[in-house]
Amino acid sequence: MTFPVSAMISVEEARGRILSFFSRLPAERKPLLDALGQVLAEDVVAPFDLPPLDNTAMDGYAVRAADTTGATEAAPRTLRVIGDLAAGYVYEREIGPGEAVRIMTGAPMPPGSDAVVPFEETDEPLREPGELPVKTGEVQVFKGAEPAANIRFRAEDVQQGSTVIQAGRVMRPSEVGVFASLGVAEVAVYRRPVVAILSTGDEITEPGKPLLPGRIYDANAYSVAALVRKCGGIPKLLGIARDTVEDLTAKIREGLAADMIVTSAGVSRGDFDVVKDVLAREGSIDFWTVRMKPGKPLAFGAFTAPDGRRVPHLGLPGNPVSSMVAFELFGRPALFTMLGRDDWERPTLRAITRDEVRNTDGRRFYARCIVTKGDEGQWYADLTGPQGSGILTSMSAANALTVIPEDLAAAQPGDEITVMMLDWEHAP
Repeated sequence: MTFPVSAMISVEEARGRILSFFSRLPAERKPLLDALGQVLAEDVVAPFDLPPLDNTAMDGYAVRAADTTGATEAAPRTLRVIGDLAAGYVYEREIGPGEAVRIMTGAPMPPGSDAVVPFEETDEPLREPGELPVKTGEVQVFKGAEPAANIRFRAEDVQQGSTVIQAGRVMRPSEVGVFASLGVAEVAVYRRPVVAILSTGDEITEPGKPLLPGRIYDANAYSVAALVRKCGGIPKLLGIARDTVEDLTAKIREGLAADMIVTSAGVSRGDFDVVKDVLAREGSIDFWTVRMKPGKPLAFGAFTAPDGRRVPHLGLPGNPVSSMVAFELFGRPALFTMLGRDDWERPTLRAITRDEVRNTDGRRFYARCIVTKGDEGQWYADLTGPQGSGILTSMSAANALTVIPEDLAAAQPGDEITVMMLDWEHAP
């Protein structure tokens, strides 16, 4: 994959070039719970009506509504109790005039009945917890029931042969529940992408190991892996590639079984030539500068796997904030596309900034901010502090990113700006 060389391209152009490479992955069949968060790959048709039979929505007495007409506490209607019916069982006999069946929630309506009178509207004594019910041969009804009262009718939720949920829907707990109610044990969903993640540089150390002078711990691989998992992908950590041709080549080849390779560092002008040389030699890689801050240096292309597959590669900047922001803008849409989702765009809103947001170099500025809602309903944005691309705590404190246009030199306190929400849970 080769694109025309450009001095600096827009975020939209970079994302468009990247997404042109991706398509949704093949479908697989998975048990319901294992498919949570994945995208349904086929329509699911109801094998039967739901509910399959008319049933009661209340504990009470199944009756003929006409037998309760005019009932009050002062002038109750007395009915003969001819049976007791629990959920999971069927009452075969038809209810005749002046008769009732004591019935529990979910039990099928007995033949001849057309309403349910709740216990609370009868003379059945209120039971304490653990106390057995007092059953008698008759019941007094204190309130007349309308036909269909407290009944859940056959097929009122789902009709046999209808499409319950169409392909393209994300499997949420509610979809899992619907399918389980229809007896569906597994569904076809688009496969989760496996993303191989590689950090580069002699100065990088794995967390948990002693930190030697001049070294830093590998934050990028873990923050990107967490983003991959949160997006629905499966991260595969390849470790750290040292700044040698042999080590970097071996690590890249180790990741060719994945659906995508993500590297961090080695894509800016000041990095070792060996990184760029190996990336270009092992695949078709373009190095770009994107009109954004942080995250200007970016690489994208593809490697050829032994089986002939073209494995896309996204090369992120080395600074940890730049790496996370660049993945948010380019990696997340790519993963969602492979998952069969088209809802990768983050929600945006207009907020009043309470800080000056300076943007002096003609790039779109994604400053880290905290968005809150004022008492009057207006949204406000506060910067998380210093905005250096190496200050990873600025991402930890943020629930949103500012979107300051390329041609705006600064937003002043009180100005309304666009913010891109990352986490609604932290937006009180």
